[in-house]
Amino acid sequence: MAIHAGVGVSKHSDSYQAGFDAAKTAADRAGGPPDFMIAFTSTNFDQKEVVRGIRTAGGKALFVGCSDAGEITNEGPTQKAVAVMAICSDTISFITGLGKNVKGGAREAGRAVAQEVKDKAKGSLRAFIMLPDVLTGNGSEIVRGVLDVLGAHFPVMGGAAGDDFLFQQTYQYRDDEVESGAVAGVGLGGTFTMGIGVRHGWLPIGMPMKVTRANGAVLHELDGRPAISIYEDYFGQKADELRKEALARLAITYPLGLKIPEYEEEYLIRDPITVDAQGAITCAAEIPEGSEVRLMIGSKEHAVEAAEDAARHLMKEFEIDHTRPKFVLMFNCIAREKLFGNKAQDEIHAVMNIIGADVPLLGFYTYGEQAPLGGEVRDAAKCDPRFYNETVVMVAIGD
Repeated sequence: MAIHAGVGVSKHSDSYQAGFDAAKTAADRAGGPPDFMIAFTSTNFDQKEVVRGIRTAGGKALFVGCSDAGEITNEGPTQKAVAVMAICSDTISFITGLGKNVKGGAREAGRAVAQEVKDKAKGSLRAFIMLPDVLTGNGSEIVRGVLDVLGAHFPVMGGAAGDDFLFQQTYQYRDDEVESGAVAGVGLGGTFTMGIGVRHGWLPIGMPMKVTRANGAVLHELDGRPAISIYEDYFGQKADELRKEALARLAITYPLGLKIPEYEEEYLIRDPITVDAQGAITCAAEIPEGSEVRLMIGSKEHAVEAAEDAARHLMKEFEIDHTRPKFVLMFNCIAREKLFGNKAQDEIHAVMNIIGADVPLLGFYTYGEQAPLGGEVRDAAKCDPRFYNETVVMVAIGD
């Protein structure tokens, strides 16, 4: 049987029916009763009802998923929908897990989901896909928790759940369970080819600055000055003009770049969210004290080129093995969708032109992404999973 996949989408006004219809279409297109299903949905739907619909149509298939900030398929991006991928395979084993209470301990939740998957796996695992909540906890810590269990160089990929750009509450699904503030995950074992693509396309501008005071995701000082000065120096606006809305808008085009000594190709993007009265910036992910940051600049053109580069990198593994992907999962930051505006489909179509328009694609717009630096999975010693912002991550699986 090898690997067969199909994708279904529904915008039905009834939550149960939307889940059922999307899952039924996906299963029909996969060509048989699925072994595994993954779904990304708008918080516009009743989360328990939409999952009940998916599970009813999916039969005995194992299942994970999460709420999102927009869905992605071969047709391009969409909003306020349910998108489901069904996978049939006699060569891949799927093992699901769920780590709860990210707020109570992000690293512990990461360990819990990975431990459950590891304990249930009958053979060795080859990859892990995670769907964490990062509104209630540190995404980098969740990744560390997963790696504590699976190993520092284990291939971990995924995307942080969304809630239609509201930043209030996200949801994670595993089989019949619907949780909030959790991390859902699936381990993949067996025989398959895997390719990873990771790129963002933002370029550094201005001078490097040293993080002289930081606490987790809160950046207090750069070069001994209030962190907001990196924006004031460049844009000439005072801190009180860069409060929540203005800074969030600026950050879509001008995020911060974190220099990673072990990875020269691209900076790690950090998305500023708010600034306080003292000029401290809260980011969407941690920035370590002592690290070097720069202001970054983005454009639609560079973002498309980055997505194309990620797709080409992903395809290299399949060229080596003389095969093609049977399905692709895409985890794409919501900031990229906002940067593109009504041209968001350009990025998706550019990717499909490289991967193949007939390859089933499912993805969502995220609040953060996870993948090894540079998409490195062939050389295990160089596989170094991290947490990203404003980045596109793609995972392709084939025979």
